[in-house]
Amino acid sequence: MDELFGVDATKQWTDLGSGVCRKILVQNQDLMLVSVKFDKGAIGAIHQHAHVQTSYVHAGKFIYTIGDQREILTTGDSCIVPAYMWHGCECIEEGVLIDSFTPRRDDFL
Repeated sequence: MDELFGVDATKQWTDLGSGVCRKILVQNQDLMLVSVKFDKGAIGAIHQHAHVQTSYVHAGKFIYTIGDQREILTTGDSCIVPAYMWHGCECIEEGVLIDSFTPRRDDFL
């Protein structure tokens, strides 16, 4: 059965190391919503995947790179990453990104 509600108090953080933690908020096979905490200076390494991704800056300040474009994103800003596009970020003020992926990132489960 698909997960319909993501109750934050029941979700656990996964420590990814180097100042980054991830929490899966809610997901089904078509869509996944994830919270990612970054310490100041933490890096989301440049990578690519088959999923379309959106990122919303819930808190903090990030240098976000998508392809050959770089932008400073702060609280309330967002971006979309097309499938297979190289992307990554650097946290310049401690913060949290809310990422969505379609389809779901099975490698996160």
